[in-house]
Amino acid sequence: MTDSTLIETARESKAWPFLEAQRLVKRYPDGMKPDGSPVLFETGYGPSGLPHIGTFQEVLRTTFVRRAFEALTGQPTRLVAFSDDMDGLRKVPTNLPNQEMLAEHLGKPLSRIPDPFEKFESFAAHNNAMLRDFLDRFGFEYEFVAASDRYNNGHFDDALKNVLEHNQDILDIMLPTLRAERAATYSPIMPISPTTGIVLQVPVEIVDAQAGLIRFTDDDGSVIEQSALGGQAKLQWKVDFAMRWVAQGVDYEMYGKDLTDTGIQSGKIAKVLGGRKPDGLIYELFLDENGEKISKSKGNGLTIEQWLEYGTEESLGFYIFPNPKSAKQLHVGVIPRAVDDYWQFRERLAEQPLDKQLGNPVWHLLRANSRIDGPEAPGAGDTVPVTFGLLLNLVGVLGAEASREQVWSYLANYVADADPAKHPAVDTMVSAALAYNRDFVAPTLKKRAPAENEAAALRALDAELAKLPDNYPAEDLQTKVYEIGKQEEFGFENLRDWFRALYQTLLGSDQGPRMGSFIALYGIANSRKLIAEALGLG
Repeated sequence: MTDSTLIETARESKAWPFLEAQRLVKRYPDGMKPDGSPVLFETGYGPSGLPHIGTFQEVLRTTFVRRAFEALTGQPTRLVAFSDDMDGLRKVPTNLPNQEMLAEHLGKPLSRIPDPFEKFESFAAHNNAMLRDFLDRFGFEYEFVAASDRYNNGHFDDALKNVLEHNQDILDIMLPTLRAERAATYSPIMPISPTTGIVLQVPVEIVDAQAGLIRFTDDDGSVIEQSALGGQAKLQWKVDFAMRWVAQGVDYEMYGKDLTDTGIQSGKIAKVLGGRKPDGLIYELFLDENGEKISKSKGNGLTIEQWLEYGTEESLGFYIFPNPKSAKQLHVGVIPRAVDDYWQFRERLAEQPLDKQLGNPVWHLLRANSRIDGPEAPGAGDTVPVTFGLLLNLVGVLGAEASREQVWSYLANYVADADPAKHPAVDTMVSAALAYNRDFVAPTLKKRAPAENEAAALRALDAELAKLPDNYPAEDLQTKVYEIGKQEEFGFENLRDWFRALYQTLLGSDQGPRMGSFIALYGIANSRKLIAEALGLG
């Protein structure tokens, strides 16, 4: 049984997953449908391409709302990952093998096109398998549903008959939204040509809605009368969206801002079909570092593989969590802060009162892929002994050729039991820091010679360090650095100028870590060598 304190606190939470869940509770106050079945959440996937960061964020955000709803109601839910693999292939993605073969199958359902990778029975089967592997990799709890299975095995037949019966009602909704040229050939249902196998965009006459019979003119000019059932036809996207909401009883589905109109029209169609539009959220799309919309054709996005190379899985979820209705820039520059912010929020979690926990992104992340009864999330209060920023500064000094073993040898100065096996989270950060430094930091580092007053301050710092033992605490080292920067004789207007001088002369960067922590990590002797090099004495 879900903790009553959690339920009461969750009802008042302003965290966006709880606000979404609270709306859904108004729909189902008992936390279940009138027939006693679980509330159904759905996410959609177009298998013309491989799963990507957009796929991840949609499933993750939906899971946030799902777990918030469970926390509010104490009732189990379902999540369906739906693949629209009956969609016709509109163009050949340029990043795939066997381009000529794919071009020969343009217009056919994705589930009826050979796999260009030659591993599965179809192109869609390959990408559907990649989707399942992708979702399993992150531990999502879901049920996979392929449109091709639902169409081909007759599961959608009654729903398709319903569409045929309301064909004119749907046309009345859709035609006013279309350009004249498009409206001239538009039909809610798209037959699949018996001769070419292509999904046809042609006018369709309903011969017998209850029998599922339709009539249309094929590409070769022949008039065809055939069934629309059993996988012999496919619905237009907005009609299909509405049909599956009604047929499957979907209660919650979110989608991007680019599908706003789809949601409006599909909601109207769902009502015509005798169903109800699910609750949901319209989220903003990702932007690149220049504030421009991310485009596959431009290649200006950031892949999930890139994020996981230069950051961590948790940091990706953390970065995605905040207000989904606000656009986010998605580029490698946001990764370091996301890594460190995640661990800061995770460390705070155990000390926070419950109402603050429910607004902490980590509370939602830790629950995302496990259903937990009670307010306490697993791993609350965990921390790491070193920041990602500090690791970046360390590998920056070590150079682009630094190795994992080198970094861990320095971590022995700073971390108790400095063993990767005992600190797997730190080890992940080490690998990410090495990759990030190699590709983005090392090429930009450039040390400058210190000014006269800066050189004097560096000599004073070196003299202080010479008096200290190797294991001198980081906080005490930080105090020493502060004290030198405050001395009037060195002429710094403020401590910021002193620290900027340290970063630029010792690390070759405009920004840097707490110097006490860096000196403790890099070692006093090695830090004195950096000072000597900066002074031209090395």
